[in-house]
Amino acid sequence: MQQQITNTKIVMPKKPTGLPNESNFKIMNEDLRDLNEKEVLVKTLWLSLDPYMRGTMNRIDEGEVMMGEIIGEVIRSNSENYKVGEIVLSKSGWQMFSISDESTLKKVDKRISPLSLALGSIGMPGLTAYFGLFRIGKIKKGETVVVSAASGAVGSVVGQIAKEIGCTVVGIAGSEKKVNYIKDELKFDYGLNYNYEGWEEELRSIAKDKVDIYFDNVGGYISDKVIENLNIGARVLICGQISQYNNKEQELGPRNYWQFLSKKSRLEGFVVYDFEEDFPEGIDYLVNLKNKNKLIFKETIVDGFENAPRAFLKLFSGENFGKLLIKV
Repeated sequence: MQQQITNTKIVMPKKPTGLPNESNFKIMNEDLRDLNEKEVLVKTLWLSLDPYMRGTMNRIDEGEVMMGEIIGEVIRSNSENYKVGEIVLSKSGWQMFSISDESTLKKVDKRISPLSLALGSIGMPGLTAYFGLFRIGKIKKGETVVVSAASGAVGSVVGQIAKEIGCTVVGIAGSEKKVNYIKDELKFDYGLNYNYEGWEEELRSIAKDKVDIYFDNVGGYISDKVIENLNIGARVLICGQISQYNNKEQELGPRNYWQFLSKKSRLEGFVVYDFEEDFPEGIDYLVNLKNKNKLIFKETIVDGFENAPRAFLKLFSGENFGKLLIKV
């Protein structure tokens, strides 16, 4: 008889109004049942923390496990496709152990090193950048690309891919430290600090009527100002709206639709999992980019599963830098 496994999980006891706080999270324990046919027991090694999770808090029921993606190790298996000891990706959420049907798991590509990159620059954030630029943005050499939240997990890869293609890249971030990082280490052509008075004029001097692709991770006022500088035929990619996630009332907008009319431009939102069948293509590209030393990454790693709520809240205060991960 196998030893009973006790799982620790973090649930949402009540929905947040506006910015979440630690009262919106609760740590609970439960004994796990035995595996059914084609099920796998996974022990979490890494938990990804991402801004989109704030939106999922509005959609899940109170008392449910917080949603999220993990890297884990198979420790028991009733599946012929997954063996004990294999490393997998799972969308099992904020818990230390999870029982998953084999159809919901994916093996981590063995070329990905360090392993944490499977949740970062060669995982969902990096794939978001890849498919956004190539499939939605139809990026071309010589274009001007502007990306907001430019030092973040998605934005940093957007800029590096665009540089590899041969584009002029303008990154927007929230501190001088982050701006220096995207210019000095990631080799963006320009970096703008949106907390600096006059950044709007600086953007206009760099890119007036020249923005071919705007990769929007934040929404709000920053996006308003970028959209004022679109080129004819520009593509605006809506990837995230972190400036809006904690609003108690929904903002009106878009406020400058006429720009899309006058510039004959396109606005399109997308979710990376729409391209899940093609993920191997994106992983190949990103692995090759890293092997050429053209995919630089920064990670903020927090030790201890119990620290996930406090770490998650830092995504909305500007304290986080790069990809945020919990090492379990």
